[in-house]
Amino acid sequence: MRNSEKMFQFFTIAHAFLVDIYRATYYGEITIFSYVQYMLTQLRINNLHVKVDEKEILHGIDLSIQQGEVHALMGPNGSGKSTLSLALFGHPRYHITQGSIFISEQDITTLAPHKRAHLGLFLTFQSPQAIPGVTISTFLKQAINAKRRAQQPAQPSLKIREYRDILQNTMNELQMPPEFADRYLNSGFSGGERKKSEILQMALLQPTIVVLDEIDSGLDVDALRIVCEHINRLRKKQQMGILIITHYPRILSYIKPDYVHVLMDGRIVTSGTYTLAHQIETRGYEQVTARL
Repeated sequence: MRNSEKMFQFFTIAHAFLVDIYRATYYGEITIFSYVQYMLTQLRINNLHVKVDEKEILHGIDLSIQQGEVHALMGPNGSGKSTLSLALFGHPRYHITQGSIFISEQDITTLAPHKRAHLGLFLTFQSPQAIPGVTISTFLKQAINAKRRAQQPAQPSLKIREYRDILQNTMNELQMPPEFADRYLNSGFSGGERKKSEILQMALLQPTIVVLDEIDSGLDVDALRIVCEHINRLRKKQQMGILIITHYPRILSYIKPDYVHVLMDGRIVTSGTYTLAHQIETRGYEQVTARL
């Protein structure tokens, strides 16, 4: 194809793109800003309804998280926070009855959990399961190679020396001792060690969207500070989008959110900035949401 033909093709596509924006904005369907924001969104949750054991827990959740943003989802016990995180990752007990989930422009609503992970989603658990007999090193190598094959089927598995170099360099950056990778996955780990294990997974798998489901659970002040320092370092390096799910605003003083959402009775009832989390800390959920 000659250069003149390539230029014509480019301008034809660009013209069609601009016409679409003009039509949408002219008829009031969207603004230019919201259109650009829509195109850049990494994770979109649209009108999500979720049932657990025939009981609907979530009643129409709408949420968008762009890569590089930090969102906090707060709410009292039983409001549906963990239901949302598990539904996002395809837990078989959590049935999506209405709505959709997109990452980039791909609908992942019905995808298997491992396929969601291959597309860049990552979930930290409140209580990560122990797997005796499987070392962290072995587990991570298998996970990395599975993701590589999913993204590029012809790509060969990492060679042993190549993997060791990547693992050691990452652990050095996270200030983790080398022997940590030789331990069985989460077996006999303290709460802080289990969270560090998940941070190491996060660093090596390089997700685009991370859901931190009550990662502050079971951590004392010092352990929480160290864990959050690692997360902030990875966030800056990898430009991850983060959804922090928590009861308490304590973690938000270490990982400051761009947006805060309050979930009550299966619905997001209000959203705001970091100041909303401060209001919840000082006044409680009931007083903050009483005016709604």
